[in-house]
Amino acid sequence: MVPFMHELFVVTHPHAEHTERDLVGGWFDSRLTPRGRRDAGLVARELCRRREGVGRPLRITTSDLERCRETARILADALGAEVRADARLREISFGEAEGRPNTWLFGRQIPAPDDDRLDYRGPVPRAETRREVATRVEACVRELMADRDHDHVVVTHGYAQTFVLTTWLQVPTDAVGFASFATRPGAITHLRHDDYWRNRAVVALADTSHLEGGLQDPHRKII
Repeated sequence: MVPFMHELFVVTHPHAEHTERDLVGGWFDSRLTPRGRRDAGLVARELCRRREGVGRPLRITTSDLERCRETARILADALGAEVRADARLREISFGEAEGRPNTWLFGRQIPAPDDDRLDYRGPVPRAETRREVATRVEACVRELMADRDHDHVVVTHGYAQTFVLTTWLQVPTDAVGFASFATRPGAITHLRHDDYWRNRAVVALADTSHLEGGLQDPHRKII
Protein backbone atom coordinates (compact mmCIF):
# COMPACT_ATOMS: atom_id res chain seq x y z
CA MET A 1 0.00 0.00 0.00
CA VAL A 2 1.31 3.46 -0.91
CA PRO A 3 1.49 5.74 2.18
CA PHE A 4 -0.66 8.87 2.09
CA MET A 5 -1.46 11.97 4.11
CA HIS A 6 -5.01 12.22 5.43
CA GLU A 7 -5.78 15.91 5.97
CA LEU A 8 -8.51 17.75 7.84
CA PHE A 9 -8.99 21.53 7.80
CA VAL A 10 -11.00 23.04 10.66
CA VAL A 11 -12.59 26.39 9.80
CA THR A 12 -14.20 28.57 12.45
CA HIS A 13 -17.03 30.61 10.97
CA PRO A 14 -16.21 34.27 10.28
CA HIS A 15 -17.88 37.33 11.80
CA ALA A 16 -21.61 36.80 12.41
CA GLU A 17 -24.57 39.06 13.16
CA HIS A 18 -25.02 37.99 16.80
CA THR A 19 -21.42 39.04 17.52
CA GLU A 20 -21.99 42.39 15.86
CA ARG A 21 -25.06 42.88 18.07
CA ASP A 22 -23.20 41.66 21.20
CA LEU A 23 -25.63 38.79 21.74
CA VAL A 24 -24.95 35.34 23.18
CA GLY A 25 -24.35 32.84 20.38
CA GLY A 26 -24.40 29.14 21.16
CA TRP A 27 -27.37 27.61 19.34
CA PHE A 28 -28.86 31.04 18.61
CA ASP A 29 -29.01 31.15 14.82
CA SER A 30 -27.53 34.11 13.01
CA ARG A 31 -26.08 34.80 9.60
CA LEU A 32 -22.68 36.09 8.55
CA THR A 33 -22.18 39.83 8.31
CA PRO A 34 -20.87 41.35 5.04
CA ARG A 35 -17.43 41.24 6.62
CA GLY A 36 -18.00 37.58 7.49
CA ARG A 37 -18.96 36.71 3.92
CA ARG A 38 -15.90 38.51 2.62
CA ASP A 39 -13.68 36.58 5.02
CA ALA A 40 -15.34 33.28 4.08
CA GLY A 41 -14.29 34.01 0.50
CA LEU A 42 -10.71 34.56 1.68
CA VAL A 43 -10.81 31.27 3.58
CA ALA A 44 -12.02 29.55 0.41
CA ARG A 45 -9.19 31.06 -1.62
CA GLU A 46 -6.62 29.94 0.95
CA LEU A 47 -7.94 26.38 1.04
CA CYS A 48 -7.78 26.24 -2.75
CA ARG A 49 -4.15 27.36 -2.55
CA ARG A 50 -3.26 24.76 0.09
CA ARG A 51 -4.88 21.98 -1.90
CA GLU A 52 -3.40 22.92 -5.26
CA GLY A 53 -2.18 19.74 -6.93
CA VAL A 54 -3.83 17.45 -4.35
CA GLY A 55 -5.73 14.68 -6.08
CA ARG A 56 -7.64 13.31 -3.11
CA PRO A 57 -11.36 14.19 -3.13
CA LEU A 58 -12.68 16.56 -0.47
CA ARG A 59 -15.78 16.61 1.69
CA ILE A 60 -17.12 19.51 3.76
CA THR A 61 -19.00 18.83 6.99
CA THR A 62 -20.53 21.78 8.78
CA SER A 63 -22.46 22.68 11.88
CA ASP A 64 -26.10 23.05 10.89
CA LEU A 65 -26.31 26.59 12.31
CA GLU A 66 -26.69 29.18 9.55
CA ARG A 67 -23.45 31.09 10.18
CA CYS A 68 -21.53 27.86 9.53
CA ARG A 69 -23.77 26.62 6.69
CA GLU A 70 -23.31 29.95 4.91
CA THR A 71 -19.54 29.65 5.32
CA ALA A 72 -19.60 26.07 4.03
CA ARG A 73 -21.57 27.02 0.92
CA ILE A 74 -18.98 29.65 0.03
CA LEU A 75 -16.18 27.10 0.52
CA ALA A 76 -18.02 24.47 -1.51
CA ASP A 77 -18.49 26.79 -4.47
CA ALA A 78 -14.75 27.44 -4.61
CA LEU A 79 -13.56 23.90 -3.84
CA GLY A 80 -16.12 21.98 -5.87
CA ALA A 81 -16.95 19.80 -2.87
CA GLU A 82 -20.18 18.44 -1.45
CA VAL A 83 -21.50 19.78 1.86
CA ARG A 84 -23.15 17.83 4.66
CA ALA A 85 -24.67 19.54 7.71
CA ASP A 86 -24.29 17.82 11.08
CA ALA A 87 -25.84 19.18 14.29
CA ARG A 88 -23.15 17.45 16.34
CA LEU A 89 -20.73 20.21 15.27
CA ARG A 90 -22.83 22.95 16.87
CA GLU A 91 -21.40 25.34 19.40
CA ILE A 92 -21.98 24.72 23.09
CA SER A 93 -25.56 25.56 24.02
CA PHE A 94 -25.98 28.38 26.51
CA GLY A 95 -29.59 27.40 27.16
CA GLU A 96 -31.84 30.26 28.18
CA ALA A 97 -29.03 32.78 27.62
CA GLU A 98 -28.96 32.33 23.83
CA GLY A 99 -29.92 35.42 21.88
CA ARG A 100 -29.82 37.60 24.99
CA PRO A 101 -27.25 40.40 25.50
CA ASN A 102 -23.85 39.09 26.57
CA THR A 103 -24.14 41.22 29.70
CA TRP A 104 -27.11 39.06 30.77
CA LEU A 105 -24.97 35.93 30.61
CA PHE A 106 -21.85 37.47 32.11
CA GLY A 107 -23.85 38.53 35.15
CA ARG A 108 -24.93 34.94 35.81
CA GLN A 109 -21.98 32.77 34.82
CA ILE A 110 -20.04 30.92 37.49
CA PRO A 111 -16.72 29.29 36.50
CA ALA A 112 -16.65 25.49 36.58
CA PRO A 113 -14.81 24.11 39.63
CA ASP A 114 -11.56 22.27 38.98
CA ASP A 115 -13.00 19.00 40.30
CA ASP A 116 -16.04 19.06 37.98
CA ARG A 117 -14.84 20.56 34.70
CA LEU A 118 -16.61 18.06 32.45
CA ASP A 119 -20.02 17.75 34.07
CA TYR A 120 -20.63 21.17 35.61
CA ARG A 121 -23.76 22.66 34.03
CA GLY A 122 -23.76 26.08 35.62
CA PRO A 123 -26.69 28.24 36.74
CA VAL A 124 -28.30 28.89 33.32
CA PRO A 125 -31.13 26.42 32.60
CA ARG A 126 -30.70 24.01 29.66
CA ALA A 127 -27.05 24.93 29.10
CA GLU A 128 -24.77 22.11 27.95
CA THR A 129 -21.87 20.63 29.88
CA ARG A 130 -18.37 20.35 28.45
CA ARG A 131 -18.71 16.56 28.36
CA GLU A 132 -21.92 16.77 26.32
CA VAL A 133 -20.26 18.99 23.72
CA ALA A 134 -17.07 16.91 23.60
CA THR A 135 -19.02 13.66 23.24
CA ARG A 136 -21.16 14.75 20.29
CA VAL A 137 -18.28 16.46 18.47
CA GLU A 138 -16.10 13.39 18.99
CA ALA A 139 -18.73 11.09 17.48
CA CYS A 140 -18.88 13.21 14.33
CA VAL A 141 -15.13 13.61 13.91
CA ARG A 142 -14.42 9.91 14.44
CA GLU A 143 -16.67 9.16 11.48
CA LEU A 144 -14.65 11.57 9.35
CA MET A 145 -11.38 10.05 10.56
CA ALA A 146 -12.61 6.63 9.46
CA ASP A 147 -13.24 7.92 5.92
CA ARG A 148 -9.80 7.33 4.43
CA ASP A 149 -10.98 8.01 0.88
CA HIS A 150 -11.38 11.77 1.37
CA ASP A 151 -9.74 14.78 2.92
CA HIS A 152 -12.13 16.86 5.00
CA VAL A 153 -13.08 20.41 5.88
CA VAL A 154 -14.99 20.88 9.14
CA VAL A 155 -16.81 24.20 9.59
CA THR A 156 -17.61 24.80 13.23
CA HIS A 157 -17.46 27.26 16.15
CA GLY A 158 -14.79 28.51 18.53
CA TYR A 159 -15.59 26.34 21.56
CA ALA A 160 -16.47 23.23 19.57
CA GLN A 161 -13.20 23.44 17.64
CA THR A 162 -11.26 22.33 20.72
CA PHE A 163 -12.97 18.95 20.65
CA VAL A 164 -12.39 18.47 16.93
CA LEU A 165 -8.69 18.77 17.75
CA THR A 166 -8.74 16.58 20.85
CA THR A 167 -10.55 13.86 18.91
CA TRP A 168 -8.08 14.08 16.02
CA LEU A 169 -5.21 13.79 18.53
CA GLN A 170 -6.90 10.76 20.15
CA VAL A 171 -7.28 12.45 23.54
CA PRO A 172 -9.96 10.62 25.60
CA THR A 173 -13.03 12.64 26.56
CA ASP A 174 -12.31 12.12 30.26
CA ALA A 175 -9.00 13.98 29.75
CA VAL A 176 -10.33 17.15 28.06
CA GLY A 177 -11.63 18.95 31.13
CA PHE A 178 -8.93 21.63 30.86
CA ALA A 179 -8.30 21.51 27.11
CA SER A 180 -8.69 24.73 25.15
CA PHE A 181 -7.35 25.70 21.72
CA ALA A 182 -7.74 29.43 21.16
CA THR A 183 -9.12 30.52 17.80
CA ARG A 184 -10.37 33.51 15.86
CA PRO A 185 -13.24 34.02 13.42
CA GLY A 186 -12.38 32.79 9.95
CA ALA A 187 -9.34 30.84 11.17
CA ILE A 188 -7.99 27.69 9.53
CA THR A 189 -6.51 24.86 11.60
CA HIS A 190 -4.70 22.28 9.48
CA LEU A 191 -4.50 18.70 10.79
CA ARG A 192 -2.57 15.89 9.10
CA HIS A 193 -2.41 12.14 9.65
CA ASP A 194 0.71 10.44 8.31
CA ASP A 195 -0.42 6.95 7.33
CA TYR A 196 3.16 5.61 7.42
CA TRP A 197 4.49 6.89 10.75
CA ARG A 198 0.95 7.14 12.18
CA ASN A 199 1.57 10.65 13.52
CA ARG A 200 -1.31 13.09 13.93
CA ALA A 201 0.10 16.56 13.47
CA VAL A 202 -1.26 20.04 14.05
CA VAL A 203 0.30 21.66 10.97
CA ALA A 204 -1.24 25.09 11.62
CA LEU A 205 -3.39 26.28 14.53
CA ALA A 206 -6.01 29.03 14.11
CA ASP A 207 -4.18 30.64 11.19
CA THR A 208 -5.71 33.95 10.02
CA SER A 209 -2.88 35.21 7.81
CA HIS A 210 -5.20 34.79 4.79
CA LEU A 211 -7.59 37.47 6.10
CA GLU A 212 -6.17 40.49 4.34
CA GLY A 213 -6.76 43.60 6.43
CA GLY A 214 -9.36 41.86 8.63
CA LEU A 215 -9.86 43.36 12.07
CA GLN A 216 -8.87 40.51 14.34
CA ASP A 217 -8.86 40.51 18.13
CA PRO A 218 -6.47 37.71 19.22
CA HIS A 219 -8.05 37.56 22.69
CA ARG A 220 -11.66 37.10 21.67
CA LYS A 221 -13.19 33.75 20.78
CA ILE A 222 -16.20 34.06 18.50
CA ILE A 223 -18.79 31.42 19.33
